[in-house]
Amino acid sequence: MTLAWPVQKPDDFGHTVQLVQYLLGAHNLGVLVDGVYGPGTTAAVRAFQTRHRLTPDGQVGQRTWPVLIVPVRTGSRGDAVRAVQDASSLLDPDYRWKLLVDGEFGPRTDAWVRHYQSTVHAVVDGEVGATTWNHLARADRAS
Repeated sequence: MTLAWPVQKPDDFGHTVQLVQYLLGAHNLGVLVDGVYGPGTTAAVRAFQTRHRLTPDGQVGQRTWPVLIVPVRTGSRGDAVRAVQDASSLLDPDYRWKLLVDGEFGPRTDAWVRHYQSTVHAVVDGEVGATTWNHLARADRAS
């Protein structure tokens, strides 16, 4: 199954840009996580694309997303986990267990991921793999 990924490009803003920014950090290309796709994010995306032999166009689209995402699950740590935790408050502000954005994939993060997977009709396994990342990335367009 081929997933349809949203294109993120310079001058975009919002939740999906924040995911890109956190994921760049997970690849040691840290940028300010502010939800604004500015010059710093563009430069980091180009560096990432060059590093992975992708066309360095500065946009995160169909070819870049699958390489940029980082699967995370219970026990994972770092910026990719922060992306999931940050998304929880943006996508589900009434969720009863507010998650601390600490980069530690513990029981509360696992519970939220399973809850989110059930709401988007994904396989409920607690792992943020390609399908769950795809749902998170497309959430701005679903509202």
